[in-house]
Amino acid sequence: MATIIETAPQQADTPGGESVTDLVHRLAIDARAAQRVLAAMPADARERALLLAADALRAAAPDVLAANVRDMAAGEAGGLTAALLDRLRLDQGRIDAIAAAVGDVAVLPDPTGSVIERSARPNELVLERVRIPIGVIGIIYESRPNVTADAAALCVRAGNAVLLRGGSEAVHSNRAIHSALVSGLVAGGVPAAAVQLLPTQDRAAVGAMLGAAGLIDMIVPRGGKSLVARVQADARVPVLAHLDGNNHTFVDRAAVPAMASAIVHNAKLRRTGICGAMETLLIDACYPDAHGLVEPLLAAGCELRGDPRARAIDPRILPATEADWDTEYLDAIVSVKVVDGLDAALAHIAAHGSGHTDAIVTADEAAAERFLRDVDSAIVMVNASSQFADGGEFGLGAEIGIATGRLHARGPVAVEGLTTYKWLVRGTGQIRP
Repeated sequence: MATIIETAPQQADTPGGESVTDLVHRLAIDARAAQRVLAAMPADARERALLLAADALRAAAPDVLAANVRDMAAGEAGGLTAALLDRLRLDQGRIDAIAAAVGDVAVLPDPTGSVIERSARPNELVLERVRIPIGVIGIIYESRPNVTADAAALCVRAGNAVLLRGGSEAVHSNRAIHSALVSGLVAGGVPAAAVQLLPTQDRAAVGAMLGAAGLIDMIVPRGGKSLVARVQADARVPVLAHLDGNNHTFVDRAAVPAMASAIVHNAKLRRTGICGAMETLLIDACYPDAHGLVEPLLAAGCELRGDPRARAIDPRILPATEADWDTEYLDAIVSVKVVDGLDAALAHIAAHGSGHTDAIVTADEAAAERFLRDVDSAIVMVNASSQFADGGEFGLGAEIGIATGRLHARGPVAVEGLTTYKWLVRGTGQIRP
């Protein structure tokens, strides 16, 4: 993903010269107190507050758009890439979609308090494993202003408080969205401190969040590889993260050509700057219409980089380097490799994939089932565009991110992924012999 662009360190925007570490600790303490109130609210009260927040965001659209114009102008002057500018850009349609996502999260089933399992022991102790909020969650993210709303909504729905630290490239947009959301949440009875946006862009704020063990319960980084790597290396707080989305689409020899062409085109070019975009196209050497896969991409202005067999399909395909197989372009660029069947495709994905999203296009059910079984990624697809790798498309309302690790949660992380559990044990006077 993209590399974070920061301003030079500056003093925290608080009176009296409060240090950044003290600022973060104070906000986290306030968040902890607010979270206890939030977690005790009935589910329907949290739902109502989020619906009010969605309405407040819609009403604040002119202010949000004006703030976004400032961010876009600064981003263009600062040389942000086209992919980053696309992530940063807001219009009325995107604001409507952000507000709709908040509303969708509001009406999701409340996971907190649900019983995961219940059992009775031979000694008549009754045990229940029950979902509860994680607590205080820190979100460190870059150029997508929608993360401000998605993170706030998901955390509130699951009974968590959240500390938001957005990138400097979206500072004005984030502040406008946050202000609108909080006004609606407070009108619904949620403490303002349950959703806080750090009032400083000082780089030290990230370090302070990472070191806030005991105050912040989990960190979720959403941004470039360098940011995520730093968070994972330096955090003294549990981290839920993924690195890049080096996603593959494998067109099997048994793929239906019209379907394969449509999926490949959409997976790469619908939106090139999202983590679900296809970055490598693998084509079975026996697939009968390889040119029908690459021609629409080339015609749309996409740059293709291929191995020698891929370049033989069309002379406009440029030579690929070894680095291309490991690159998340987030741009209208795709690497193309011709492989000798499913085994070779699986080997390539195992060697170069990032564990995010990989897809096969095929009419061969056995090949599809083997791909689903053998590809070790958080999301594995058959006959569908990798652009569906999104919490909203999975019916989760929104997502806090897509986790590619193995602990706690995998794939799109939404309300349920922002809970943990505790054991409830009910006895009738039992003592242990």
